Amino acid sequence: MGQRGPKPLPDNVHALRGNPSKKNLGDILGGVHPSVEIPNCPPHLVSEAKKEYKRITAELKVLGLISNIDRGAIAAYCSAWAEIVHCESKISELNKKDPKGEAGLVGITPNGYQQMSVWVQIRNRAYERMMRFASEFGMSPSSRTKATPSENQQSLPGFEDQNIPKTGWNAL
Repeated sequence: MGQRGPKPLPDNVHALRGNPSKKNLGDILGGVHPSVEIPNCPPHLVSEAKKEYKRITAELKVLGLISNIDRGAIAAYCSAWAEIVHCESKISELNKKDPKGEAGLVGITPNGYQQMSVWVQIRNRAYERMMRFASEFGMSPSSRTKATPSENQQSLPGFEDQNIPKTGWNAL
């Protein structure tokens, strides 16, 4: 069974609200921050997944949201993407052969009823998996607010390092 109640607030949001529940400072600023690096691409990925792996890991590195321990999750995201691309090509191929242009989208059961095609069902499940992994890495607008980079992390207001010279934004 899942966790009860609302999801806990990210530590940075908790601190920005003035620490209303009086959590320890170590709990707020703590956490695991592995070094930012791109893990090796798993060799079992198909070519479309490898292309997506190369594209997305470069973006995540710039944002400071990837490390070596993320290899499996990124590979699962990229595999789901490759599955989507494959399904889309199958749907398009079937639609071209059909005079109505819908054979890839609609299947006919043995009893003659219409139903969503198998390729659409597979694609939709792959989209669901892909988006679950995408949210873990801040790759959707709503999850981007919760993502925290590992390296070059901004300090929270009121918790700045006192040894940093007060210039630029630090002077404010």
